[in-house]
Amino acid sequence: MSFITKRQICSVLSLYHEINVVKYQQRNKVNVTDEHQPVTKPRSAIKGVELLRNPSLNKGTAFTLEERQHMGIHGLLPPAVVSQEIQALRVMTNLQRAQDDLDRYNELMNLSDRNEKLFYRVIAEKLMPIVHTPTVGLACQKYGLVFRRPRGLFITIHDKGHIYDILCNWTEQQVKAIVVTDGERILGLGDLGAFGMGIPVGKLQLYTAIAGISPRHCLPIMLDVGTNNQISSNPLYIGLRQKRVIGKEYDEFINEFMQAVVQRFGWHCLIQFEDFASHNAHKLLEKYQKKYCTFNDDIQGTAAVVLAGLFAALRITGKKLIDNTYLFVGAGQAACGIADLITHAMIREGSSIEEARSKIWMYDIHGLIVRNRPQGNIEGPKASYLKKGRAIKDLSSVIDYVKPTVLMGASGVARLFHDGVLKKMAQVNDRPIIFALSNPISRAECTAEEAYRETDGRCVFASGSPFKPVMYKDKTFHPGQGNNAYIFPAIALATIACAARHVEDDMFLIAAQVIVSFFSSTNF
Repeated sequence: MSFITKRQICSVLSLYHEINVVKYQQRNKVNVTDEHQPVTKPRSAIKGVELLRNPSLNKGTAFTLEERQHMGIHGLLPPAVVSQEIQALRVMTNLQRAQDDLDRYNELMNLSDRNEKLFYRVIAEKLMPIVHTPTVGLACQKYGLVFRRPRGLFITIHDKGHIYDILCNWTEQQVKAIVVTDGERILGLGDLGAFGMGIPVGKLQLYTAIAGISPRHCLPIMLDVGTNNQISSNPLYIGLRQKRVIGKEYDEFINEFMQAVVQRFGWHCLIQFEDFASHNAHKLLEKYQKKYCTFNDDIQGTAAVVLAGLFAALRITGKKLIDNTYLFVGAGQAACGIADLITHAMIREGSSIEEARSKIWMYDIHGLIVRNRPQGNIEGPKASYLKKGRAIKDLSSVIDYVKPTVLMGASGVARLFHDGVLKKMAQVNDRPIIFALSNPISRAECTAEEAYRETDGRCVFASGSPFKPVMYKDKTFHPGQGNNAYIFPAIALATIACAARHVEDDMFLIAAQVIVSFFSSTNF
């Protein structure tokens, strides 16, 4: 999907949501307190060397002669005036010489420290996978090496009682969007603690690159409550070296954070929860969704982009949502979020909630989720999809039993869809739909090549991370990618543009419907 297409999605969503949130604008006007507002130098007053050291203002050799003379930088740059196109060419040439994607990530972060305008140009055109999936996962694992300077706020459990004061240390006045994580479930990599800061940074960079939201309005935040990972013994670890705080103290910490954001930036400041563990993610979304302007991208954003992919796949198979049987492999926050939105969509198409849920089966580490299975462990959101049936552990046998038309992987377990599983899907379906959604690519349930090969080229395939085109039997297949970047920047733009008080569930259904309008059969 091209950059222009994503901007079109943002525009459509913004227009739709504007119509539906006018009622909020009149009754939810809240003034942000003046207390502790920092005094900053007007941007127009920054000149000379200070200007060249300010990444939000610096254009490097793209400054014209007149600009150089007016801004006191004449002589501080080489005499040639170089267009941004040539600057971008220089960046791309250097990136091609880098040895691997982590080196390219570092080079891009260094560029963002020098020249933000050029940085956003190059990532918008060609380099989104470097600042987002799949490379950002590697960058988080190596964040002790990647870290150069703070790009957001680090708020620790020891700051409890003073979170508002820390928010006041951020000098930008008009923060309109926050992406926040506690680092406990970074992609499919698990608990990375403070190293997870790479995720909020990357997400907000896409707010700007895709949706055009000013970086001045964006704030990445890491809520550091510790980590249960041995990563804390790494001498380069940048976070608290303690076990995670849980329970009442954790809940109070999050509650204070939410209140402090509103006190500092107002009720309309968007708060995007990112990469919280399943046991907290659903709980926090349920607690805060109707009270604050917030959403969880792992639950709702993932659900919307997967539903869009499903809508597109059904154009190929010729079936309706209710005509399918869905098997989710992995029953965490992403899987349950997708299942809930599919259920919501089926209800909108005329099905009852009982009929819709009857079409959805869940499979977790203990096997098929059915009543009275010996292992138990059936609580939380996945309990909504509990069914009578046989307790089966082997995945191939589960497919034989359930006969799903749609196989969804959200397990974080690499190669879980082995040859036997893929062949079984091909046996029970003419056109099996197979989505291997786990990120990063090293955790994908199967590769695109494996899916096409083992189904004899008959499957409709999509993944969470990008796969290259596959040649099979003289035909080229282009794997689809269920990338949340098609959703969360658009949701953010719509919410901010309309000063929405809440992020409604229907926005994600509308988002899926808008995205699929840009698809054609060549996308699969």
